[in-house]
Amino acid sequence: MLNRIDEIQGIGLHLDLVLRKIQKAYLRAFDELGVEVTIEQWVILHQIYELGDGASQREIVKGNFRNRATISRVIGGLERKGWIAKTRFEGDQKRYKLELTEQGRKIIELTLPSALALRKLAVKNIDPVEFETFLRVLDQMGDNYEGN
Repeated sequence: MLNRIDEIQGIGLHLDLVLRKIQKAYLRAFDELGVEVTIEQWVILHQIYELGDGASQREIVKGNFRNRATISRVIGGLERKGWIAKTRFEGDQKRYKLELTEQGRKIIELTLPSALALRKLAVKNIDPVEFETFLRVLDQMGDNYEGN
């Protein structure tokens, strides 16, 4: 059995390997649907879909783990693909309003069922109580690194 030091040394590698498997599954599913999209693009596209009429670039930055420059770059890519439109909110020239175009809406409608199925797959054969514990542990690990 591994001792505690070995467990700690391998945690970053283990998390990275699992994350890569998850990302690969999503990209494979999107590819099978004929949709050329990165994980970052899909996450932001989905956030815009979820936020609806109130979707703003500021809200996307707040609800994401990426910095403003990265979010801006991804949003620019989605605009170039014709999947979103970026305008200003009426009466508020400081905030950018983000809306799905008809093409963007079709991409979400096409990909969302696969994404939801992959989310279900992630928790297959995992007890809900154990999953809640897992999320609390991950949150605590993240908190442990705050401010360092």
